[in-house]
Amino acid sequence: MHIRVINPNTTRAMTDTIGSAAKAVASPGTLITASQPSCGPVSIESHFDEAVSAVGVLEEVLAGERDADGKGADAYIIACFGDPGLNAARELTRAPVIGIAEAAFHVASLISTRFSVVTTLPRTAIIAEHLLDSYGFSHSCRKVRAADIPVLELEDNPDLALQLIIEECLRAKREDNIGAIVLGCGGMADLTPQITEAVGLPIVEGVTAAVKLAEAVVGLGLGTSKFGDLAFPLPKPFSGSFARYSNLTLD
Repeated sequence: MHIRVINPNTTRAMTDTIGSAAKAVASPGTLITASQPSCGPVSIESHFDEAVSAVGVLEEVLAGERDADGKGADAYIIACFGDPGLNAARELTRAPVIGIAEAAFHVASLISTRFSVVTTLPRTAIIAEHLLDSYGFSHSCRKVRAADIPVLELEDNPDLALQLIIEECLRAKREDNIGAIVLGCGGMADLTPQITEAVGLPIVEGVTAAVKLAEAVVGLGLGTSKFGDLAFPLPKPFSGSFARYSNLTLD
């Protein structure tokens, strides 16, 4: 089984962190490849960043579908907690495409009746609240909390970032009446053991959750439905810098 893990931003160190975390939980025989777009934001911290990065995500899925052996990946993971371009990416492939936020919410709901989310910035907390609404998990989430750190601090100042995340997780444990915590950023993918030890609650991290869900869905012989709105996009002309998508055929 081949799972292509896509970091939607262009920071190589974060791609490496995400790839290492994914490989650590993958089953024997599962190949993990971690990739990132060649163009886009260095971090994703706004609706604008997400919109721009979504094009890069789609490019990475198309690249995965056209790899050297012609088989494509067995599953794709979008490793940003905003799940940018998720349904558009699903239109491009029969393979399952899993966003790390949706994966983390599902897993947290399986092990607790109430959870909180700890993310990076206050504005990305609002974006996470929108996702909870759209995915149907608002009733399970007690609170979305922000450690108030920029995403790149996870790479540039990891000790301070970890301390602030742990402090916010401990506040959630004391105040939110929860059974689990979801980490709200792909850049936190390697921090689960330290946070779990410090906080003493189940900590759900989206990259690793998505890997195990992808393995399960592929193992069940299931893929993205091509009936209804996730059918392949209709071929049509595109203009300007998007002309390369003209008359796109994928099946």
